Parts: sequence; C-alpha cells; structure tokens
Amino acid sequence: MQRRRYLKKQSLEEAQQIFLRHITKKYDKTEILTTQDTLGRITAEPIFAKVSSPHYHCSAMDGVAVNAEDTFKASTALPIRLGKGQFTIVDTGDPIPAEFNAVIMIENVVEIDSETIEITSPAIPWEHVRMAGEDIVATELILTRGHKIRPIDIAGVLSGGITSIKVMKKPVVAIIPTGDEIIEPCESPEQGKIIDSNSYMLSAMVTEWGGNPKRWSIVEDDYEKIKSVVLKASEECDIVLTSAGSSAGREDFIPPAIEEIGKLLVHGISISPGKPTALGIINETPILGLPGYPVSMAVAGECFLKPLLFKMLNISAPIPQKIKASVSRKIASKLGDEEFIRVKLMPKKDKNSDFNIIPLSRGASILNSLIRADGILRVSANTEGLMPNEHVNIELMKTIDEIENSIVIIGSHDITLDILADEIKAKYPHINISSAHVGSLGGLTALKRHEAHVAGTHLLDEDTSEYNIPYIKRLLPDENIILINLAYRQQGLIVKKGNPKGIKNLSDLVNKDITFCNRQRGSGTRILLDYELKKLGLVSDDILGYDREVYTHMAVASAVDTNIADVGLGIYASAKALNLDFIPITEERYDLAIPKKFLSLSNISIMLEIMRSEEFHRRVKALGGYDIRDTGKIILGRVI
Repeated sequence: MQRRRYLKKQSLEEAQQIFLRHITKKYDKTEILTTQDTLGRITAEPIFAKVSSPHYHCSAMDGVAVNAEDTFKASTALPIRLGKGQFTIVDTGDPIPAEFNAVIMIENVVEIDSETIEITSPAIPWEHVRMAGEDIVATELILTRGHKIRPIDIAGVLSGGITSIKVMKKPVVAIIPTGDEIIEPCESPEQGKIIDSNSYMLSAMVTEWGGNPKRWSIVEDDYEKIKSVVLKASEECDIVLTSAGSSAGREDFIPPAIEEIGKLLVHGISISPGKPTALGIINETPILGLPGYPVSMAVAGECFLKPLLFKMLNISAPIPQKIKASVSRKIASKLGDEEFIRVKLMPKKDKNSDFNIIPLSRGASILNSLIRADGILRVSANTEGLMPNEHVNIELMKTIDEIENSIVIIGSHDITLDILADEIKAKYPHINISSAHVGSLGGLTALKRHEAHVAGTHLLDEDTSEYNIPYIKRLLPDENIILINLAYRQQGLIVKKGNPKGIKNLSDLVNKDITFCNRQRGSGTRILLDYELKKLGLVSDDILGYDREVYTHMAVASAVDTNIADVGLGIYASAKALNLDFIPITEERYDLAIPKKFLSLSNISIMLEIMRSEEFHRRVKALGGYDIRDTGKIILGRVI
C-alpha cells in the first residue's frame, strides 16, 4: 500500500468537537443488578425509597424507655423512682412501645430492684429515640439518574428497601492490537518482537472509565485482515479501539480501513504526543485508531476515549486537579502543536507557587516517564515554549500529599538508589523517592535551580583526581552542600558473555570491528571515560559508536545484550543483571550531594537512616561490584 497523507490536521478542541458531534446514536443499554453489586455503576433511572428508614420508632441508645412526662420532676436533689409498667429496658435499635416516648441512657439509671429504677434528671419527649423516617421517608428520592454509585449509596438504597437497581450497561469496547512484531506478554521475547502492553493499558483505562473491555487477538499487518476484524468488532461492540497502524506509513492500515468501510472524521491532530490518531464511525460505532507508542496512546485515550465513554454513560467528566508551579529553566515547544509534557514537581516555598517543574523525557515511546510523572504540563499550540520564572498550571497525576512527601533525587543513575527507594517505601509507606536520571552534572545543576533535594554524583576531576568535591565548589559556590557517600562501585567494560571480540581494555575500543555504546554528556561515566582515554592518548573520533548515547548503566548493558554494541562502559551490577561479562577498569566513589538546609527535613533524615541500615547494606553487597565501607559517611561539610 502506498504511503498516505494525513487529512487536514485538526486542533485538539476541533477534533473533539468533530468526533463527539458525530456520535448521534443514543446509548441506552441498561441492566438490572442486585444493589450490593452496583458499586461504581451509573444509575439509569431515579431511585425512590420503598420504605422509610427506620420504618419504626426505635431506641438510639441502650437504656430504658419511659414516658417523658413521668420524669419531669426528677433532679439530683429529688430523684424519682419508676416502677412496674412505667419503663421497659431497651437496647439500641429496639422498637419503642407505643406507651413510651423517650429513652434514658443506661448509665443514668440506678437499678433499685428488678421492678424499680431511680433517675436523677428528666427526659425530653423523643430524646434518644430515632423517629420513623428520620433518615429516609418512603417515596423520597435517594439517587438521581446518572449518579455513580458509592459505598454509602448502596447502604442508603438498601435502607430504602431497594434490592435491585437499573444501571447503565457498561459500553463494550473492542481493543484490537495490530502489528507483525507484536506478541503476547512473556518473560523472554525474541529479537524483533515487542510485548503487547498497550492493549492491556487500554483495557485498564476502559475499566477505570466505566467501560467493559473486550480484547481481541493480535492482528498482523494485513490490510484485508485488519479491515475484516475492525468491521466485525464494529458490529459486536459499542466502541472500537485499535492499537498502532494509525499513522501515515505504508503499513498503517487503520485510516484507509476506516475510510473504506465507514467514515474517517479526523486523521492527524495538533497534539504532541498523539498526532497520528485516527477517529471515525463504522456502522454508527465510534472507532479510535490510536498510535502505537504508549505515551501517544495514553494521551489520545485521555483526550478522546475518556470523554466518549462519559458521554455514552451520560455523566460529566471529572475536572483534573491542578496546581500552580514555576518554570525553572527554558522549555522549548513546537509552535502549532499543543504539547503534553510529563513533569516532576519539587516542593518549594514561594508566594506565587509551591512547586518547581522538572521536565521528564518527552519521547512518545518512554512509558516510564508517565509512570514517574507527578503531573502534565500542557503547553499551548500558540507558543514556542516557556521561559524561566513563568507560572503555569499542572494537571496532577498524583495527590498533593504524595508529591509533598517525595524526596526528589536527580543526577547520575545507580541501582542502589532503586534499592534505597524500595527500603524506604517498605518501612515508611508515606514517603516516595522521586528520581530522574540526567547525569551527575545534570544533578548538580538541578540543585542550583532548586529542582531537587538530592543529587547523585560521581564526577572525577582531571586536575586533582578527586571525586565530586571540586565540581561542587565550582558549580555551587554559594550553596552549603553536605556530601554523603552512598557506595564505592566498580566501573568497567561490559561485553557479551564469553567476550567474543576478545576485548581486554580501553585501548581495544579503537579497533574498527568493535562498536561502543556511550553515556550522555555530563554523566560521571562519560567524564571518567574521557579522562581514561586522555591518559592513554586515545582519540574519541577513532571509537566507533562514541556518539551513541544512553542515559543509564542498564541501558548500556541492554545495548550490549541486544547486539546494538559490542562494549560499553558501566558498572558491574548492570553487567551481572543481564548475565554479561565485565572487565574492571577502576573503582569510583558515588556520593549524594544534599543542600544543608534540607537535612532538617524528616524525610531526608529517614533516607539517611535507611542508608545506614544493615538491610540496605546487605542488599547492596548482594548486587556485586559495590563496597560500602563509607556508606552514610559525610565526605564534605559539617552537619552541625
């Protein structure tokens, strides 16, 4: 099939209006469920009480039922005694006999004998009595139609004598994963195969938003097969979703299939990520052709699937919680596209906002950026970006409490940070480690911009051969920084199992049949590599793959494991994790840089406590390639 063009690219608002305007068939499917099974469902009709609650006058306390008039003269000085026929013992919920109209709490009653009691204060008519209909009166409206049922609603409806409820039937949503390279979830996918995680994410989104997901088997990239499956799904389901194949490439079959068997309403939307979204109608059934990259799919789902489901269920979409935050660095954005930027938030104290923004990876394929994000920054299509100190609104993906109880760690990646985060969470569930891997220099820069509490760093100074301290003094001269050791670790060459290229040391990197995978500029590993190459008199231009950059040690190991590169510089623990061989080069010191002002925070104190714990030390040593001789020790600065 020939490569096709997008239809006229629409703005997000235009695309939503066009799509939802064409959903003309009213969704009116309902079902009757027992009241106990309706949590989270939407009422299809108003619910009126059949009986009152309570449906009789009952005691609100354990005590004695009396006629209030018999007690009016009672006082501490002149207690009154009531005899047989003037009271009856009742428990909470017991019916009040017709001859009585009040209850005296049992703790205010003195028992004289089995037939006589003494009271020292009068009772008010209907005191401690729940009147019939006090909560709900028969025929009273309990819930309107279009109401999402909560646990308290179930109790209220049952109290009103309603044992079954007519609710909106969950729209059945077909989810069709497509692609020759897509396979079912497994532990060891073959080269060239991609685990289908997208359809399961979509299933969860459909469930969360009130639909009933129906996942179809993976369909290969065959136009006729895709067309046939999409047509069948449109006849059987209320909504059709396809995963991948929605762009304008030669094997993107979803848009032409919609065009042939239905009506293609929108193809190409001015949002990033999410541009290659296709929207249409087949047999009066809405179809959404969603992009294959997971972040694009998630954004498109939020923008189009969520409002569609809410419209069908006749409920209003919840307004996302927003907070104001400050831009701490320039954020560029493409003019003409509304951009959804994933961000982390650093709590701060400022009269204009309470948080600083830390942008995360903007790649449409980086699902981990959504997992780690605290919120979404939406940049208007009419601007080319944001400048430092601008104040913007952030749509939250986490609660304010979660964000405010986070320790923001930015800088060099190390596996021990993941263990630290897990140990903290296990012992202190309210605390979160919020991390971003931008390299050691990036971490120190984040401290300078007030974007982080902690920076992970292992920067080797060429002039002094000292780690971290010279860089802190140069980059943060006005900050009082406390430097605390996390661990010493082995840096070396990561190679395939069995070392098929026979690599022995850094000098072998200049061989033309050896490809290298590098760390990004500003990372401590990159600086270490350049330092060692300079000592050996080697030139980086002679290394094939020197300009190929990744952001973590595990990414280096993965590049070697998947044959993208023959070798990379990284830590032993990463090589061990993927069963690769390791050639030691040097031991380096990995520290945490913390502005002294943050040491008084309870969360930072807890982090240091966990760092010095025996269980953390045990787990770090088990990784291999680490030495914890100074873990938790202050390398620079004074705490007092």
